[in-house]
Amino acid sequence: MHPVERLRYVARATGYPQSLIVSETARALASFASDPQGLVTACRRMVQRQPGSAPLVWLCARVLCAGDPYTEIRAALEELEGDRTSVELAHSLPDEATVVVLGWPELIGAALPRRGDIEVLVVDVHQEGGGLVTQLVDADVNALDVPLAGLGAAVADADLVLLEASAVAPTEWLGVSGSLAAASVAKAREIPVWAVAGVGRFLPQRMWEPVRERIIPEEAWDADDEVVPLAMLDRIVGPTGPLSVADALRRTDCPIATELFKGDVI
Repeated sequence: MHPVERLRYVARATGYPQSLIVSETARALASFASDPQGLVTACRRMVQRQPGSAPLVWLCARVLCAGDPYTEIRAALEELEGDRTSVELAHSLPDEATVVVLGWPELIGAALPRRGDIEVLVVDVHQEGGGLVTQLVDADVNALDVPLAGLGAAVADADLVLLEASAVAPTEWLGVSGSLAAASVAKAREIPVWAVAGVGRFLPQRMWEPVRERIIPEEAWDADDEVVPLAMLDRIVGPTGPLSVADALRRTDCPIATELFKGDVI
């Protein structure tokens, strides 16, 4: 496939794991490494079409700020492919715990099959929960499909709430709709809340603001994702395991490349 056509295909991809989209984007961008103007256009196109993907913003910002884009693409790919967040999460879960998750989160979904001693209450957000339940049951993990109306009851019955963060900013983070309600119930019941954020998901404020503006509508209750205050988290799990929120924020390594958000690209 021609590099431009491959880029257009990836830009329109929906329903695919973010890790796959970002990896394919990196490989497509490598074809533009010697064309600075084309590289900027390609990066803008990708961020425009996938505005809620912090790893994609992180990748494009790194590439645009690098002296050698090709080498930077390779380095970013190595970091993404070596992300140990799911492995560390599996090791860190309390023994024989009951945990709540929402929908079918990518990193959490990869961690849970490694732990046959836990019970997983999967809240059916965006009609994705059933798929995760099937995967977990096939892996001999005790998993139950919970309707969205049962979110509060499921959290109240849990030992831990696991919420996947698609982006983490200095004071708030982005999760699937229902994350705010789950975190609120957990806090009221003094149940710990962990956000899971892998490589490339931390954005500085100047990169987060345009992302937030693009994905959260004025009537926020209509959005697929929602913003949750960091103050509602007890831990953030990343490639080195669970950390305090303050320590996790030190992982923010996305450079400032505001040119990513200037103008629309067809």
